[in-house]
Amino acid sequence: MTINNSEAPIRLEHGKYKAMVVCWILGLGSLVSWNSMLTIGDYYYDLFPRYHPSRVLTLVYQPFAFGTTAVLTYNESKINTRLRNLIGYTLFFGSTLLLLVLDLATSGKGGVGPYIGICAIVSTFGIASANVQGGMVGELSFMLPELIQSFLAGLAAAGTLTSVLRLLTKAAFEKSDNGLRKGAMLFLAISTFIAFLCVILYAFFFPRLPIVMFYRSKAASEGSKTVSSDLAAAGIQVDADQEAKGDAKPQERLSSKQLFFQNIDYAIDLFLIYVLTLSIFPGFIYENTGAHQLGSWYPLVLIAVYNVWDFISRYIPLVQCLKMESRKGLMIAVLSRFLLVPAFYFTAKYGDQGWMIILTSFLGLSNGYLTVCVLTIAPKGYKGPEQNALGNLLVLCLLGGLFAGVALDWLWLIGNGNF
Repeated sequence: MTINNSEAPIRLEHGKYKAMVVCWILGLGSLVSWNSMLTIGDYYYDLFPRYHPSRVLTLVYQPFAFGTTAVLTYNESKINTRLRNLIGYTLFFGSTLLLLVLDLATSGKGGVGPYIGICAIVSTFGIASANVQGGMVGELSFMLPELIQSFLAGLAAAGTLTSVLRLLTKAAFEKSDNGLRKGAMLFLAISTFIAFLCVILYAFFFPRLPIVMFYRSKAASEGSKTVSSDLAAAGIQVDADQEAKGDAKPQERLSSKQLFFQNIDYAIDLFLIYVLTLSIFPGFIYENTGAHQLGSWYPLVLIAVYNVWDFISRYIPLVQCLKMESRKGLMIAVLSRFLLVPAFYFTAKYGDQGWMIILTSFLGLSNGYLTVCVLTIAPKGYKGPEQNALGNLLVLCLLGGLFAGVALDWLWLIGNGNF
């Protein structure tokens, strides 16, 4: 099959909604394994009460995610995007399966050995995340904004799904023997299946969607070298006549440095959004919110509330009149979120659980909404290869914020005797 890129499709919208569903599932698979780790945190706190598992596992995950993303972003124009994403989803599948095997092999016992094993597996989650999130966001940046919004909504859906399932499993298994472990095993089994489903979808189904084929062909015509194997998987060849016309020569594009400085405010926005979020969630939620009427349910309810509002808020920008597109407005909104730091501190110290639930809801709401606004607005006006590079750069800044936020989260422990 040959596509002449000078010819626009009769119906560009053909297959749009099917592509949105697939992107949503691929987003779900990009975070469901890691979110399962966070959501079954109470199980790991039961096994390893002295090792701060929520904070430590997050701190293990982030350097691998950030470091791998930095390397991939630097070389993004030379990397086979199809192979990159398939490696990521395959790593998610294999790593989640290994967590199940490790728990079964140790019969759910604690100790330093199993803890180190879990940390090693979590490091592969970071590598997988770097491959998938940078690769998918970069690729979807040169397609329709609705596709990247669906992928980002799928990321948040992973948290919502795991939180709802965690509440259900806690209610079902709370009074049974090894109830925490049974719930954790169910989570990991579901995550393993979703990761496997994403491998199949991305390898065989996603490349053949008409709207995806069109945008990949368009990116190739604009000089992108990262989509060649994706096009080959769909049975597409770029029109050979382009070489005779001289269109095959390398096209000029902005460098990554130029793209970064043209969009430095968006980069700072994403960095600060996730510095603030990860300095509070999940470590502070699990360890610093005190004891209340909800008892052992309290941190699980807070995690669920955050995830639900983060998920809902990612659909708000689909309503055009509610989408914030002002660069100055976005920066003001991002900076104003830092008022949540003293708000959480004083609420944990003096407030009741109702106020903490409201604050956690706002944390999730603002996180999801601002993330989608930035990542759907920033790529506009650039050519396909530039949009891909910019998407990778913005994900790098986002993960940099995550890493910094995880490190700052430890400051909440200073002076409370549990460091």
